[in-house]
Amino acid sequence: MKLRFRYLFILAGIFFLFNTKANSQELYVGANYHPHDDKNMEKINADIQLMKEAGFKVVRMGHLAWDSYEPSAGKFDFGWFDKVMDRMNEAGIKVILDIAIRPAPIWLHHKYPSIDIVDVNGARLYSNHRYMEDVGDAMYQKYAVRYADTLTKHYGKHPALIAFGIDNESGDGRISYSESARKRFIAWLKKKYATVDGLNKAWATQRWSRRIDQFEQIGFPVATHTTDVPEKMLDFRRFVSDEINQLLFKVIDKVNRNAPKAFVNTNAWYYSPQKYFDYASIAYSGKMTREGCGFYPGNSLTTNWGVISSLFGISRIQFESTNPFWCTEFTTMTAVPNSIRKSAYATLMYGNQMVCGWTWQSMHSGEEQYLEGMLDWDGVPNRKFNEYKKIAAEFKKIERYFPYKLQPEVGLAFSFPSQIASAYFPERHDEQLQACFDLFYYRNMDARVVDIGKSVLNYKLLFVPGVAVIDETTANKIRGFVKNGGAVVMTGNSAIADETGQVFASTHPGRLSDVFGIRVASFEETEAMNEISKKSFKGKKLEVTYKGKEITSESARFDVIESKEAEVLARITSLDKDYPIITANKYGKGRAIYVGLPAKGDVLNPLLDDLIGELSIKKGPDVPAGVMARQIDSNHILYLNVSAEPKGIQLKGNVHSILWDKDYTGRFTIAPYEPDFIELK
Repeated sequence: MKLRFRYLFILAGIFFLFNTKANSQELYVGANYHPHDDKNMEKINADIQLMKEAGFKVVRMGHLAWDSYEPSAGKFDFGWFDKVMDRMNEAGIKVILDIAIRPAPIWLHHKYPSIDIVDVNGARLYSNHRYMEDVGDAMYQKYAVRYADTLTKHYGKHPALIAFGIDNESGDGRISYSESARKRFIAWLKKKYATVDGLNKAWATQRWSRRIDQFEQIGFPVATHTTDVPEKMLDFRRFVSDEINQLLFKVIDKVNRNAPKAFVNTNAWYYSPQKYFDYASIAYSGKMTREGCGFYPGNSLTTNWGVISSLFGISRIQFESTNPFWCTEFTTMTAVPNSIRKSAYATLMYGNQMVCGWTWQSMHSGEEQYLEGMLDWDGVPNRKFNEYKKIAAEFKKIERYFPYKLQPEVGLAFSFPSQIASAYFPERHDEQLQACFDLFYYRNMDARVVDIGKSVLNYKLLFVPGVAVIDETTANKIRGFVKNGGAVVMTGNSAIADETGQVFASTHPGRLSDVFGIRVASFEETEAMNEISKKSFKGKKLEVTYKGKEITSESARFDVIESKEAEVLARITSLDKDYPIITANKYGKGRAIYVGLPAKGDVLNPLLDDLIGELSIKKGPDVPAGVMARQIDSNHILYLNVSAEPKGIQLKGNVHSILWDKDYTGRFTIAPYEPDFIELK
């Protein structure tokens, strides 16, 4: 009897695991929906019916609508939205419910004026636009967290709920320079430095007679020249970042307490130029169970730079999370026919599980009143509705093989302090990071964006592109990675400054010169040096010779490198003399490669090709140029032709197209801008 019971228990366990796995293999197509614009249930019912007909599985609601649920302080109104949630559940459509902690309602601004944004000149700004609140303000946070608590308690167990969205585009919106923000900044500095002497040392206040006698003398570091107050600015942006993360973690904790079965998601535009903050602490916390973003590649079908940039957006939000990614906003607007579908398939190769169109209906009013959705202003479905309907039908055919799980052997280092510090360089850190990302996009290879200080660095190859700020933890991690057999490629503008933002008064690359076996002496300005170019080059043009091959590139600057133990792999050969520009040094079991130029494909491509072979890094599928591809599992390959020409694919034996229900022998052709999903036999 016991054996029989045990046997049944094991069978039940296997069935449960199989069921769980089967349910997780799913793709979601849907729309962002705004029922607070029109609470007419007849209209809402008609919309839901259209969504069902389109095969939509998900809607995202609630964003930018705090006062639709709390029209006045402490008076909540959920009755109207309960009906919407219930109807979505009856229709089998899952709901991502955004916790709209921004923008704050006007009644809250009126109740606590300290929430208002104050500009750099001290002027208090009325909240005409969205995201016009000081998120670090104590009263703002109190009410925002209370709202999050109330909303998640009310809907945490609703059967339609799949996830709560934590804020929207948290990096967007203005920084406040109010007196209360200054006092919070001072408190943050006191906690970090403890003493004024410690602060003066970190900020190099002996320069230009900027010494501080007491913390109360501290003002905001507002740059009046391009190179003003780098140390102070770095700390100030860390302070702003910490306040954003503090609020987001408070909201996440409310979700986890009140709705433990719900996914936690956000549209994490942390890299908005307005208020770029350090999202890595959330990404590595494990608390964001579905990273997300708005995917806006532009409206073109025939060009790909917008898609590549948006795919980079997925990678820089996902970091090293192995959870499925959700594109909780996806382009509609005036996207050229079939371009949305093309983008949707491209995201599948980067672990995406959701295509949620922004927006369902063309906007009637407000700052986005001319933004076009899947339905026209009068509620009639348009071509974009039909394109999303087509995506939903096709995804249904292939979803049991997705979402794709990346298998990267390469890490691409991101550093928030370096992003702030690199404002003083011709190329910012994230521009170099994208250049490295592009290397692997074109090779159809997986790579992960990583925060070195938080990563275990389980990779064969690590790129360090313009990581200007190197603290001891980061330096030790890189040192250990190379010593234990890894290969690292560091590019120009890296390892220049310590954690305070001060330039290393030691041999560069700072804290790592022995690992790379070089001394970076200084940098030169290319345009000036081209006055004595042997090849009569002008502007930023350079010639680099790598293993006898001449490569033409451009760079505003280049590093002057002295080799100590390192081998010189490439030199600049177009100036008055040859300058070492790529070096490689054996350190421990690994190699440290230094490239004295900012990351660019023309210089890095031949080096990377060699490293892929030397390190036995798995290559992407063998396809013609202009085709994206990923081997989803041992028997299935996803292809996407992103070019204007038909592309022939050569495979051995018989294969079957699951997408088109066709059999091919040996070779098949993918039409321009079309996908195919192949099963190997």
